[in-house]
Amino acid sequence: MNILSPSMLSADFTRLREEILAVEQAGAKYLHVDVMDGKFVPSISFGMPVIASIRKASQIIFDVHLMIEEPIRYIEEFVKAGADIITVHLEACSDVKETLDKIHACGIKAGLTIKPNTPAESLRPYLDQVEMILLMSVEPGFGGQKYIESSTEKIRQVRAMIEESGRDIDLEVDGGINLENVDTVLQAGANVIVAGSAVFGEETGKKAALFMEKLA
Repeated sequence: MNILSPSMLSADFTRLREEILAVEQAGAKYLHVDVMDGKFVPSISFGMPVIASIRKASQIIFDVHLMIEEPIRYIEEFVKAGADIITVHLEACSDVKETLDKIHACGIKAGLTIKPNTPAESLRPYLDQVEMILLMSVEPGFGGQKYIESSTEKIRQVRAMIEESGRDIDLEVDGGINLENVDTVLQAGANVIVAGSAVFGEETGKKAALFMEKLA
């Protein structure tokens, strides 16, 4: 099943509840929540209090992407705030296995993500520990970047690895995806699509619905 996970980072925060409801009503199953610490990536976003407050506004699945150093320190707090899936960066964990185990111990799904320059092969040792792989198709930390074309082959590589594993693992792609290139990303093997500025803004619900047509 193909899933749209609109990135909340691009939403209008003065109308956040309306924005979330608009994408949910259009058919989005996930809400992508980017958490940035200003260390692992240059930007700073939001943390547990914001997630906890919007959790009251919607039952959509919170797809929480932690772009923070040593995320294991905060797993329990993000689960309490309302995360349904937590994805951590391979590059940010001193012990990847322990971090993924911690997520599972809290009763939710675990994801693992890598930056554009990190080899796809680095994910292989952890395929038996995750429910989702997230490939960054831009450098993490800023919205509105252009899709890195070499990501397409990387998506194919990871999809092949997932098929070889025999496990049911979602393949999510985040960065620069729009209505013009989403078909390429899907055909390469992704089934969870993150889109920020291409969904949120003017006519959020309409743009989300157009994405849903592509994902059907």
